[in-house]
Amino acid sequence: MKLTKEEAESFKEQGNAYYIKKDYSEAFSYYTKAIDMCPKNASYYGNRAATLMMLSRHREALEDSQQAVRLDDTFMKGHLREGKCHLSLGNAMAASRCFHRVLELEPDNSQAQQEVKNADSVLEYEKMAELGFEKHDFRMVVFCMDRALESASACHRFKVLKAECLAMLGRYPEAQSVASDILRMDATNGDALYVRGLCLYYEDCIDKAVQFFVQALRMAPDHEKARLACRNAKALKAKKEDGNKAFKDGNYDAAYELYSEALTIDPNNIKTNAKLFCNRGTVGSKLKKIDQAIEDCTKAVKLDETYIKAYLRRAQCYMDKEEYDEAVRDYEKVYQTEKTKEHKHLLKNAQLELKKSKRKDYYKVLGVDKNATEDEIKKAYRKRALMHHPDRHSSASAEVQKEEEKKFKEVGEAFTVLSDPKKKSRYDSGHDMEDDTGNMGDFDANNIFKAFFGGGGGQGYSFEANQCMYTNSCRKPCFKNIYSLKNKFTFQHISHSVE
Repeated sequence: MKLTKEEAESFKEQGNAYYIKKDYSEAFSYYTKAIDMCPKNASYYGNRAATLMMLSRHREALEDSQQAVRLDDTFMKGHLREGKCHLSLGNAMAASRCFHRVLELEPDNSQAQQEVKNADSVLEYEKMAELGFEKHDFRMVVFCMDRALESASACHRFKVLKAECLAMLGRYPEAQSVASDILRMDATNGDALYVRGLCLYYEDCIDKAVQFFVQALRMAPDHEKARLACRNAKALKAKKEDGNKAFKDGNYDAAYELYSEALTIDPNNIKTNAKLFCNRGTVGSKLKKIDQAIEDCTKAVKLDETYIKAYLRRAQCYMDKEEYDEAVRDYEKVYQTEKTKEHKHLLKNAQLELKKSKRKDYYKVLGVDKNATEDEIKKAYRKRALMHHPDRHSSASAEVQKEEEKKFKEVGEAFTVLSDPKKKSRYDSGHDMEDDTGNMGDFDANNIFKAFFGGGGGQGYSFEANQCMYTNSCRKPCFKNIYSLKNKFTFQHISHSVE
């Protein structure tokens, strides 16, 4: 027996020597030999616990330190190491009890006093994190867990909570890294498997996400978060695919409803919801719901600022509404992100339309479409010129006369440009016609009118040449022109008030 104790002490001394050299694996081996020789010696377990802590094998260290204090309840270092193991593993309440036991044995122990404060801090951060999670203040939770992990470095529970909140914040690489670290140490950790799946789910890799959720449920059948996430992932995928099929089949109303239903499944899935909003915006544009389409695309880019497709879709909607300033802004954003030839072309086209929109819109002046034929342009001029001719409004107020004269001149300008193929081509390409040497402001709209209607003879018409056909005494231009489909005009007498 005496020889056995001496051998055990020799093994312990050798273990101590390796511990000082920081060769913790060898130290562990010799402490184990000492324990095998004398399994009732508390200090041997205490020393091996210290070695296991240095090897980051905190659960094994906890078992050894607990065995040490079972063998000797007055073993102060044993209680201190047990408390440190509890704290490292995130059990701050148990740690606090151990540290208070040390203070009972040695009231002035400064290390135990500090560790009590550390345990209290961890408990406080836990409470703050719990409150933050309830309020969806995930940044606060990450902050609290980082502070708690300074003392509880081996606590998987804290790490998983941090990883989950990182995922909720869209910081997927960081969340994946934390979860992967846990799985390297514990491949069966259901919480870590759930977080891996959550990251994939939020990155719109739904099939892979489901695999991790299923694996998490195998490890932890009662894992409610994994069960809910798995159900949401499957439902979201199915609803989105149904919407895509309806869209491809041309059933836009059904596609719109399906995408809307999909958006209600999980508001937290930012990336997938961004795609759903963009898809619904595409359907909205097909249904001529342009304002709704713009709103959906705006929601998409708010969720994902890098979502190029949503910017492109919104820009096209702005183009359709002739809101070129907004279209240019979106196309500039796209081109700054992806400098492709296609995006450059789209930007230049929007800039051209913006420039054109700032000139007089001669098509609007004549009330014709931009694809109007030559005959349609002539008919439109004939109608508008007669409508706004100054002589027709000679009895109106000075203000009305001035406004009608202005419109008459604009109608003449518009017809001068749009009836001339070369000028029309230059105008359609974005050229500012007022920059031409001809200076549009100098032409006489009355000359255009007379030239078009052929002066006062034949089938032409001149307001000055025609007086009231009903009375010889009336010398005012007192008729209303009514254009017939046969390109002829009839005149209806208008009675005059007594002057």
